Amino acid sequence: MDRRNESITAWQAGDRVQGFALVLRKEVREDRRGMAFIDLELADRSGSIAAKVWADSEALEAEFEAHDFVAFRGRVQEYRERLQLVVERCRRATDDDRAHGFDEALLVPSTREDIDDLQRRLERVIAEHLERPVLRRLAEETLAAYGERLRVHPAAKSMHHAYRGGLLEHVVSMAELAVRVCDHYRELDRDLLLIGVLFHDLGKLAELGAMPANDYTLEGRLVGHVVIGRDLLRERCAAIPGFPDELRLELEHMVLAHQGRKEYASPVEPATPEALVLHYLDDLDSKLNHFQRETTPGLTWHRGLGRHIWRPQRGEEVAPATAPAAPPAPAAPPATAPPPAPAVDPPRPDADEPAEAAGAAPAELGQDEPQQLVRPTLFDH
Repeated sequence: MDRRNESITAWQAGDRVQGFALVLRKEVREDRRGMAFIDLELADRSGSIAAKVWADSEALEAEFEAHDFVAFRGRVQEYRERLQLVVERCRRATDDDRAHGFDEALLVPSTREDIDDLQRRLERVIAEHLERPVLRRLAEETLAAYGERLRVHPAAKSMHHAYRGGLLEHVVSMAELAVRVCDHYRELDRDLLLIGVLFHDLGKLAELGAMPANDYTLEGRLVGHVVIGRDLLRERCAAIPGFPDELRLELEHMVLAHQGRKEYASPVEPATPEALVLHYLDDLDSKLNHFQRETTPGLTWHRGLGRHIWRPQRGEEVAPATAPAAPPAPAAPPATAPPPAPAVDPPRPDADEPAEAAGAAPAELGQDEPQQLVRPTLFDH
């Protein structure tokens, strides 16, 4: 199928695709024959895909770098149980491309949640479930100081919640889970756990750059978000006169221990019930995010999780038993995923084909419906 300006999550093996993307990663490498090729990761708001520029591609000599917006053309194939884009042409996007559908806002990977709603949910948890006045003040003053950056920051470079608004989404999800866990395990100190949730990854505001260049900063490389987050906690506690030393120490321990194990870059391991729960909430929410963002049906290898994961191919719903009787129909084959299309080039579309008029309004990225925009002729200028 020929797809133009459709979201990455709509692509299937065998498709020819053309449109715009953000370059998350670019590495020049050599194959077994010593021939240069480029290893890429391209992204739009819906997700990302590995891409290759082989030695026979015009794109090999093109000038573009990581974090650039590019116009591209290529074909989708399946490799090692995952989709991969073979790039035929690629160049930096320009202002002239806006006539063909180029829009940076559609290309920065973003949360599928409404950011304003996420912020309201976090404020509601703080207002309704934080009981100690000193800790409520700590949370409110922290959000006043860092809330605007928290709204749009990624939670990671390439792992869980690695997109615009991902850090806020992660914190809100954990905070709402914490309330439910504390309702079940009533001996837990809910106030401590909620403050631990707020601060556990706050150091990522300094460890990582904002989107689209969410790469590690020098401070992030040399210090890391765990210690940075502990320092931010100390700073905010020091701004509140008379903040109890022992309470601050408990909170510091939670931030320092939230990675769970020393081999996972945790300076200490959880030594309190709240620190242990914080670690497991963090681990659960981050791992489930991997599953939520995976769009390839069937059994695939997930590098981030280090294991195969399975996304079932859902068949059509069975008609209810009370439905009127109908003439028997031929038996349908089992509802399994269709075999992937062969990774070969279909007939190449005419490069001089004129752009069509704008069609229907684009669907929201991240939904099942592909985004429909004007059909671009990307390489005529």
